Amino acid sequence: MSLGCAPTGIMATRRLYYDDSFQREFTARVLSCEPATGAPSPEGKASTWQAILDQTAFYPTSGGQPHDLGRIGDAEVLEVCDHHDEIVHVVDRRLECVPVKGLIDWPRRFDHMQQHTGQHLLSAMFQQHFGLPTVSFHLGTDVCTIDLRGQEPSEQILENSERAAGQMIFEDRRVSVRYGTAEELSRLGVRKEVDREGVLRAIEIAGVELQPCGGTHVKSTGQIGMILVRRCTKIRQDWRVEFVCGGRAEQRARRDFRWLRESAEKLSCAPEEVVSAIGRALAERDANFKNYRELLERLAAAEAALVLQSTPSDSDGLRVIDRIFSGMQPEFLGLFASELAKRENTIALLGDTDCGHVFFAQHPSSGKDMNALLRRVLEKFGGKGGGTRDFARGKVVDPSHLETALVLAREKLSGA
Repeated sequence: MSLGCAPTGIMATRRLYYDDSFQREFTARVLSCEPATGAPSPEGKASTWQAILDQTAFYPTSGGQPHDLGRIGDAEVLEVCDHHDEIVHVVDRRLECVPVKGLIDWPRRFDHMQQHTGQHLLSAMFQQHFGLPTVSFHLGTDVCTIDLRGQEPSEQILENSERAAGQMIFEDRRVSVRYGTAEELSRLGVRKEVDREGVLRAIEIAGVELQPCGGTHVKSTGQIGMILVRRCTKIRQDWRVEFVCGGRAEQRARRDFRWLRESAEKLSCAPEEVVSAIGRALAERDANFKNYRELLERLAAAEAALVLQSTPSDSDGLRVIDRIFSGMQPEFLGLFASELAKRENTIALLGDTDCGHVFFAQHPSSGKDMNALLRRVLEKFGGKGGGTRDFARGKVVDPSHLETALVLAREKLSGA
């Protein structure tokens, strides 16, 4: 450690973002910079350092919001952690214990400010209008989520909450920071009370929201831009609502419309007709699949009849039919094997050299065990599969060994 460095744990870090989330640059003194412990950072750096400053504008991961990125002097900030009263900056090089300049990655910071303030506003709308409290929040790389507790939010509830939040954005209401004890904030009507001692920091949206929070936020609701609720899914006893705000909402809306337009072009319909066009396409697909299945069954039955006529029984009274195909649908092979096995004392051993699939089937009167036979073949040639005593299917590792595998299967049958 360089001369002039104070020992770690000597004082609390002053959090500049508490009073001004828009501060992009700052100066501070490095109090300590020590080698980081544990594994290398996710960014793949071989060596990282943990720096503590006397003050910082870097936000640490906390309360569902990810940490800031940026630079401190010549060092790149890889992670920021809240350790008791100190903010630990994980950097990619050692910092001398001298005054330094910090620079926040502003696009990332402002995006987080939009998402987090939007979450406050959206959560307030869900609770005020529909009695659905937010129990958790996560600010992700692509989307944000809040978990609501209570009744399932219908599509109408989601839409109305989004619209109500949008109205607050249009009114450009002031977003400010308040400080007070839990008791003082309770008298002011906080949305969710917290059980903490001392002075708390709370975010207030004029006339709408008051909530204890240590995150970074915009100055007015107009700076959120817009809120777009994406979907709602069940998560244990709660309901997870996915949403995006600001620049993310614009990007998602533009991307979604591009996908809608491309889908409409492929379906040869107008964008507003995509849902009905997809419904028709799915109905046609289901009908075609049904017809296809029926044709396969008829073809398998016809082929099985021809093969059975031309294949005599052996000296033991068994009719063993082994066939190797190339490029045949596995579904057809399964149907073909089943049709062959409908005849008494008949066993089918089928395979396809393109993919290595094998099908073993028998009429129960044959008295063999197809699943055991398949296991013995796969033990020799490798692969996986299984089934019942009368029908088993699998796949050998190397399709070029399929012919030898069926020879082995037939030998095992005759020697059983």
